[in-house]
Amino acid sequence: MVVIAAFAFLAAAVLYSAWVPGQFANAAIDRTQGYLSELAARNQRWSIMFRVADCLAGLSCLAGVALIPRVRREWAGWLALALFGAFTVLDGLFPLDCAARSDPVCEIGPLSFSHRLHGLFGALAAACALVAAVLLARCWRTRGAWLLSGVYALVSAFTVTAILTGTLIGAAQRAQVAILAIWLVYVAVHLLSRPGPPHRDPPEWRGRRESGSAVLEEGAGPAVLITSGMGGAWFHWDAVASDLAGDHRVIRFDRPGLGRSPAATAPPTLYGEAARLAALAPAHPEKAAVIAHSMAAWNAEAFARLHPLRVSRLVLVDPSCRDGLGRGTSALGRAVGRWLPALGGTWGATAVARCFGRLAHRLSGAGGDREGVYREGPVLAAAVGEWFAYRDMALELRTIRREHPFPPIPTVVISAGRANPCHERLARELGAELVRLPDSGHQVHLDVPDVITRSFIRE
Repeated sequence: MVVIAAFAFLAAAVLYSAWVPGQFANAAIDRTQGYLSELAARNQRWSIMFRVADCLAGLSCLAGVALIPRVRREWAGWLALALFGAFTVLDGLFPLDCAARSDPVCEIGPLSFSHRLHGLFGALAAACALVAAVLLARCWRTRGAWLLSGVYALVSAFTVTAILTGTLIGAAQRAQVAILAIWLVYVAVHLLSRPGPPHRDPPEWRGRRESGSAVLEEGAGPAVLITSGMGGAWFHWDAVASDLAGDHRVIRFDRPGLGRSPAATAPPTLYGEAARLAALAPAHPEKAAVIAHSMAAWNAEAFARLHPLRVSRLVLVDPSCRDGLGRGTSALGRAVGRWLPALGGTWGATAVARCFGRLAHRLSGAGGDREGVYREGPVLAAAVGEWFAYRDMALELRTIRREHPFPPIPTVVISAGRANPCHERLARELGAELVRLPDSGHQVHLDVPDVITRSFIRE
């Protein structure tokens, strides 16, 4: 992502410098006294070219900021640069009607709303660029960043003075834009040369880390592993864990990228998730019970089939029933899935998660987000990555079922909502007890957690 972001800033610098050769194509614009943006005025011959260049430069800046790995202390600087990109796009969409200073008759005719807005957007873009340069220089503390931000501040002050006095406006603006383009190149070079941010565990997490997952253990006694459905987090199981922790050792964990776990480097696989459960379960000969919700029921079943001597019982809570899908994930879906872990750590993913993450979580029926994890980019990327891997994991389950018999262990299938033929078939195939909850929703562990804990009373 860093390389792509750097090239986006290089592209922005090149596009933002389109005026350098373009000014020689329009001799009517006064290079010393005329506004630089007069080259893009509606009545100028090459207006469309300059306006498109401005819009693409702004979009390239926005793309660059979106793809930069998130470093918390730099957020204000990147936000200012994103605003610069947005105002640059608006600057290109709302051009001058005519060459305001180079054409003496320009101000005589009625001027459009676009003409009047253009100056405002241009001023806001320049101000945001200055703020971004200063804030990022303060974070980076390099000579190059301080030098360029200082020069840009001086040239910006000269430009404001030139506009107020009506002297050397064109020369001042050309110098200002040239320094800004050089600074964008410096941003790209700095991104390519600095090391990536180290991962730090959130200080509020109370657990340990095994197999790439954040793990929380409570209680003592026979082990119980709890694994959430697609995009789920450890705190969704608070009620169940509280009931069981009195006489069980309850082990909750977040899959890579979800909750408090660091992001994975590859898309999830069913074999990988079964291996994760094996790593978190107690060592043989001790066995573990597994409670699994929705799609994670596949993980639990695969674990039981691949490691039959390490499982004491299964409780499958409203298990996913699309395991009969005929084909796997598409090539495009696999490609997107490979990029998602890297995308999750960017400012763009963070912005999307901050805006829509909690809303999507609530719409899924999973309740509130008291820990704020669904406002984080990696969690959003991990949840989407599990969705893209769904079909491939369904195919893996079919292979595991064909090659590995299900062990004779106590199993309960809890079916929520109306009668589900798939759950009935699954219970028959696994020799499981089927518990129907016609008045419950998909989130059984939130709606009626006692039904799950009662499964451990039955012998």
